[in-house]
Amino acid sequence: MKVTKAELAKVAVKPEQYPDTHLPEIALSGRSNVGKSSFINKMINRKGLARTSQRPGKTQTLNFYEVNEQLYFVDVPGYGFAKVPKTEREAWGRMIETYLQNRPQLKAVVQIVDLRHPPSADDKMMYNWLKHFDMPVIIVATKADKIPKGKWQKHLNVISKDLQKEENDPIMLFSAETAQGKEELWKKILYYASR
Repeated sequence: MKVTKAELAKVAVKPEQYPDTHLPEIALSGRSNVGKSSFINKMINRKGLARTSQRPGKTQTLNFYEVNEQLYFVDVPGYGFAKVPKTEREAWGRMIETYLQNRPQLKAVVQIVDLRHPPSADDKMMYNWLKHFDMPVIIVATKADKIPKGKWQKHLNVISKDLQKEENDPIMLFSAETAQGKEELWKKILYYASR
């Protein structure tokens, strides 16, 4: 997909702050520092629209990025590392849960995992939780440029097995450095967005 327009349209912590449109939404989930911001920037061809941070846990709101006036990427706070008080983490949890469970415009969740490592306990918990609520999930194994091509399939197999991936959920390779997988991923995202 050729992205000609992308902007951070809304920042929300509660439903009344969500965009008041019927555009489809694709949520982006992943542990802190897995590279969600780099993923967004590469997918929409903008270097710094989603701010990357050396400090995990920087995203503390639901960030709605409008793309080509036809869909939203919704960046949700990363799970795992965030060095924040437990009460704050619980508040994020409720905010994310409210959004994921109650938003009719939400069509699928892109769950970003690191191709180099087996899924963490948090990755597994998130995937199980999404499947519990019958949410379509596109698993994106990022940082493909850090692994020799000959080992890609082996690493994908580990991720699929550890997450107990459901057959209908695609798993795709991606690299924010080389744009590996970008076109295929756009096709998949647009397919889910149109359902």
